[in-house]
Amino acid sequence: MTSPWLALPGETGRRRPRRVVSESWERARRHALDPEHLLPALEVGEDVLAEFRHAHPLDPVLPVIRSLLVRDAEGSGLLVAVGDEMGRLLWVEGDSAAKRAAEDMRFVEGAGWAETRVGTSAPGTALELDHGIQIHDSEHFNRLVHGWSCTAVPVHDPETRRILGVIDLTGDARAVDPHTLPLIEATAAAVEAELMVLRLKAQRDRGAGAGERMRVTGFPGAPSSARRPAAAPGAAPRPAAPRPAALHVLGRDTGELVTPGAALELSPRHAELLTLLAWHREGLSAARLAQLAHGDEAAVVTVRAEIVRLRRLLQAAPSLGVAVESRPYRLNGPVELDAQRVLSLLDRGAHRVALAAHPGPLLPGSDAPGIASIRETVRLRMREAMLADAAVDVLLAYAATAEGQHDTEVWTAALQRLPARSPKRAGIVMHLEALLGS
Repeated sequence: MTSPWLALPGETGRRRPRRVVSESWERARRHALDPEHLLPALEVGEDVLAEFRHAHPLDPVLPVIRSLLVRDAEGSGLLVAVGDEMGRLLWVEGDSAAKRAAEDMRFVEGAGWAETRVGTSAPGTALELDHGIQIHDSEHFNRLVHGWSCTAVPVHDPETRRILGVIDLTGDARAVDPHTLPLIEATAAAVEAELMVLRLKAQRDRGAGAGERMRVTGFPGAPSSARRPAAAPGAAPRPAAPRPAALHVLGRDTGELVTPGAALELSPRHAELLTLLAWHREGLSAARLAQLAHGDEAAVVTVRAEIVRLRRLLQAAPSLGVAVESRPYRLNGPVELDAQRVLSLLDRGAHRVALAAHPGPLLPGSDAPGIASIRETVRLRMREAMLADAAVDVLLAYAATAEGQHDTEVWTAALQRLPARSPKRAGIVMHLEALLGS
């Protein structure tokens, strides 16, 4: 039986697109995408691209991808791209002539290739379906991409299995050779295995306790812990990293505390507590923290016990340099909360970058009153900024998100800002009619 994930461009007798392709086209139509004029947006600007790369968990395993795929790409007409979990291309390497040609369809570093942005493509659809897939030539929803073919496979965290990003091979019909999909799948498996090896070595080198889940992440100038020589007995401890820790809680139910060289996965409750302390930098009394975390000031005993467990977790990972102090409860130093970074970008008018840095609601599974309040603050600030000042393409990108797709005011504003002859207007009108009729 033929695999539905293979393009098989040489197969004869195929009159209709594969089901997986036609279903992707239908999703693109529901997002009011225009296949005739669909140029991917540059969602990560050159000024922040390096930061996005260095903070991404696939950064330290790029040598694996390069050795397996990129090394022989020059002169082949093929490109190897690595994107994040939102479909934004962070690395595009390979044949230099193909790289120049791909600029015409904006297959470049920083461009957003999520299916919700550009329709059917291997990287975007692989992420949408969480499965490796090939897309050949006219199977692309975007007609600007016809003539190109691609194979892409998602990469997962080796422990949590959440999607970290995507590996893509793009070029001519050779990019969808039947043997290409197994090759990219094997590369993704090798990447996941290397991530696990780095994580285990980091645990061993830092003497992490059993059950602690830590992983090496790539930051500029921060070599892997697995390559550091062991400290001599009695040697002074390594100096704390000069860059403050960052707390990632947007678009995820668990937290991730990262520093140059390491990261710690947090339980939902610990993520809530650290988020509240990072947001309220002046500190919180035990009663106030109990109110924000549990909705009940009488839950002080529970909060104190939770703080004790959180302290133990942080103390077992001293390289993070993060601790919780008392009276009031507060963090010992600045922790960069990703939600605060998004608000800062909005304040500076960097709407495109702010939207790219906002993968979803803050701890969406949490019902803690303090978390719900922060989540709503971020949601409203994002919405207000998009409605007030964002360029029309950024507003349309926001409208395609989970928070914007059912917002009639957002879609109406986008319609008003589009030029009178824009081909996107018809799709937006249809979407608005569906919203108003539902």
